[in-house]
Amino acid sequence: MEENQIETRQKEIVKVTLIGTVVNAILIVLKFAAGILGSSSAMVADGVHSLSDFLTDFVVIVMLKISSKPCDDDHDFGHGKYETLATTIIGLLLILVGGGILWSGAVHIYGFIVNDELLQSPGWLAFGAAVASILMKEGIFQYTIKKSKNLNSEALVANAWHHRSDALSSIGTAIGIGAACLLGSKWAILDPLAAVIVSLFIFKVAIQLIQSSVNQLLESSLPKEIEDQIEEIVHSYPEVTELHNLRTRQVGVNYAISMHVRMDGNITLYESHEKVDLIEKELKEKFGHQTIITIHVEPWK
Repeated sequence: MEENQIETRQKEIVKVTLIGTVVNAILIVLKFAAGILGSSSAMVADGVHSLSDFLTDFVVIVMLKISSKPCDDDHDFGHGKYETLATTIIGLLLILVGGGILWSGAVHIYGFIVNDELLQSPGWLAFGAAVASILMKEGIFQYTIKKSKNLNSEALVANAWHHRSDALSSIGTAIGIGAACLLGSKWAILDPLAAVIVSLFIFKVAIQLIQSSVNQLLESSLPKEIEDQIEEIVHSYPEVTELHNLRTRQVGVNYAISMHVRMDGNITLYESHEKVDLIEKELKEKFGHQTIITIHVEPWK
């Protein structure tokens, strides 16, 4: 990407994130009000989840500002991994949120079963808030995931799934609250039970996000299908008699590719340099102009 393209991409990502932030702010007020007025621990827990979503939006914005900086003396490969780091932070925050919801729900369930504590049945206001949350969060998920593909942004993918996890938590909340409202106080345990089920969904999404981002931070190779595409492009040049020592990794949204190629030892240095330039150009057209490519040429033995 050219500098103006990078700046445009950053502005678009921030715009998408801010739209999600506004939706989260509305839902935070709605859920806490409905949870307190509707006597629903599940809805309050859902409100905490939305609050975490709201806070992680700012993490994305800050990290994107850093990751868009060009290469400098301290970062020869650019600052792209700050975006990967943002994904990791979001995943870790999701685990903390899931743990808090799980603990709160488990405490209420334990008190109800073991100590015969009475649980107040939630009100229909809480159920209405859960339904509204499902619709709003699924809508912002679809919007964000579509934009993440267009902008090739890891952090937006992570944030989109945070929106989806909020929608899933609201589904569990709606089921638990609705059943408790219909069946009465004897089934009020369904409200904290819904909160516990929600936490499991959150853990699943968090682990997937952390696993993906940590793999990149630990310099994992690109997927095999990407490496196969690289080999196919290089082998399309008849001057290349062999490709070996192919090494790949991801730096933020960009790829880093290193390889050794063998060519006829009788051709001039100029000719081999020209062929390598053509290979680099085609690889960058395929994987992006910010792709970092290192090609070492050896004579064919």
